[in-house]
Amino acid sequence: MYVPEHFTASPTDIHDLLNGPSAANLITMTQEGLLATLLPFVYDATIGDHGALHTHVARNNTQWSEPTISESLAIIQGPDAYISPSWYAAKTEHGRVVPTWNYSTAHVYGNLMIHEDPAWLGNHIRALTNTNEAGSEPPWTVDDAPKKYIAGQLRAIVGIELVITRIDAKKKLSQNRPETDIHGVIAGLQGRGHFHMTTQIEQTRARITK
Repeated sequence: MYVPEHFTASPTDIHDLLNGPSAANLITMTQEGLLATLLPFVYDATIGDHGALHTHVARNNTQWSEPTISESLAIIQGPDAYISPSWYAAKTEHGRVVPTWNYSTAHVYGNLMIHEDPAWLGNHIRALTNTNEAGSEPPWTVDDAPKKYIAGQLRAIVGIELVITRIDAKKKLSQNRPETDIHGVIAGLQGRGHFHMTTQIEQTRARITK
């Protein structure tokens, strides 16, 4: 991934991408070619040198059973949005502006491990559910469902662990624009309801100006 210096993600940015409720496109190279599935995940920082992503697929999804060639890749996508040049103060000043796209992303590389053990799967599903139910009141838990039903559901999935070997991350949030343009970008995004993106821009500005 091409990452200009001013778009380099900080350790805090990477932490947020790994630990927030999210899904990632898991991409594996196999003898059958490239395979990909969008999967929800949880991050476990205690495994290996860089941690691991834990996820699962339907047992009928052949991606888990196809042997991988070299590393696998999980692409985590943060907030993203189109940026109109009409939002820039520079449009009025000199007109030398073009559209762009703001986004944050992490390319997480690692080695796959497959888990069919019910205990591992049960722990994973609880961790995944707890992460995504954190904002609910009251939160749903795995124990709210009948044990026999959950046991049947676990038999229908296979656990996947991506033990991380390296991470490339990028945060492109108008850091290369002058302050007057950034004010316009924030106003334009708010007008389109992209409040999560504007929060990201404001947090990034605060870190840069410290």
